[in-house]
Amino acid sequence: MFPFEHVIIIDKEHGTPLYRQIAVSIINAIRTGVLQPGAHLPGTRELSRTLGIHRKTVVAAYDELYAQDWITIVPRKYTAVSDRIPFLKPQKWNTASVLPSYENSFKLPFRTIDEKKEKSGISIIPELVIDDGHPDVRISPIDELLKTYRSYTSKRHTIKNANMGTEQGTLRLREELAQYLSETRGLNIGAENLLITHGAQMSIYLTAQLLLGAQSTIIVGIPNYPAANAAFEQTGATVLEVPVDENGMDIKAVERICRTKKIDAVYVIPHHHYPTTVTLSAGRRMELLELSNTYSFAIIEDDYDYDYHYTSSPYLPLASGSHNGNIIYTGSFSKILDPSLRIGFMVAPGNFIEQCTALRKIIDVGGDGYMQNALAFLIKEGELKRHLKKAKKIYHQRRDFLDVLLKDRLNPYISYVLPPGGMALWITLLPDYPVSHLINLPQLKILRADEELNAFRFGFASMDEKELETTVDFLQKTLSSI
Repeated sequence: MFPFEHVIIIDKEHGTPLYRQIAVSIINAIRTGVLQPGAHLPGTRELSRTLGIHRKTVVAAYDELYAQDWITIVPRKYTAVSDRIPFLKPQKWNTASVLPSYENSFKLPFRTIDEKKEKSGISIIPELVIDDGHPDVRISPIDELLKTYRSYTSKRHTIKNANMGTEQGTLRLREELAQYLSETRGLNIGAENLLITHGAQMSIYLTAQLLLGAQSTIIVGIPNYPAANAAFEQTGATVLEVPVDENGMDIKAVERICRTKKIDAVYVIPHHHYPTTVTLSAGRRMELLELSNTYSFAIIEDDYDYDYHYTSSPYLPLASGSHNGNIIYTGSFSKILDPSLRIGFMVAPGNFIEQCTALRKIIDVGGDGYMQNALAFLIKEGELKRHLKKAKKIYHQRRDFLDVLLKDRLNPYISYVLPPGGMALWITLLPDYPVSHLINLPQLKILRADEELNAFRFGFASMDEKELETTVDFLQKTLSSI
């Protein structure tokens, strides 16, 4: 029962008539959103008993509210807040102007993370969305995953298993994932070397919090994954940028910095660098490992896009080499199954995993044990490998189809290098065609664009051939009109 006795404040010693005090209290509750349109009010007898006043006083208050269109009265049935809240009319008494509580700004001191403000107003849903490299959920084994999920919520032993040890990740998923990563990526690890996280971004954040501080320095590529940069900067560390070319991060530039400055970590995306899609060459991988051993810095290896290669096998991760335990390796299932399926993982020495787990427990007591165990089942039964085999074939065809479309219809406006794998292309527009023009179109949403480089990521994996053709046709029409 709604506590109307705490919302309707009356003072029998005050000069204002009681019925007006009741009306003002109800109006203020409607204004502040405490009482929503359609909410039922108590009957006059019930409210009079609650407030300890005569029923005729409540009747007079309701008549006043009804006359001003604040409430609707259906005789012998109910009284409710009107669905058509009126503009304020001249009244016979003064009421204080009260903002709904959360329309006020927070006025006490607090820490600001982002100075940028979102544009106000009604959001326009674009006709076309170019993502930055998402999988196609329509071909993912989501039905099988959810079927297994549901079955685990109906059995006593699976309920118990799903609610134990989720702060590091369920043991079942960590054991299956350790075996899977050993078979597919050459990682010699056990369940104790794994932390299951809400996406790869949580892994990066936890790593940054433990490795870096105000006196630390980390090297990243330029351009780079913005969310990773933000996680590093948030620690107060100095973030140094080195160029990324067609062979990935410039390791010679890393070496020059190491000779003059103490470096705590290097963040690298070895396959399909974000956003440029280039892959770190084998030679540079060896050089980076040697530098890490020589200068004693950690490598944060973000291998978010390992699984999708079309023309050759992927390089094994740096983490599969000899590195004395100084590589923190991260990955995600979001790029395999569904962006909204927030399951990522971190691979590291056991003592580092222990402290990341302790830090994670402060902000998040654990993940979805049912979903983790359902995913473990898909891995164990080989469903994940079967899906990847099918998806790689489909995404390969879509990449090649998009390549033909771009050459045929957008060649006068753009340049790009076709990557050997991944789920996106890095498109650079020619100088006469600013990417800002595309960004500002209400019909189009591009998830990753860089105005300084006049480029954007074109995620092709989530679109079928018809959708790719529609999108390219729109870009052609738009760019040809500039």
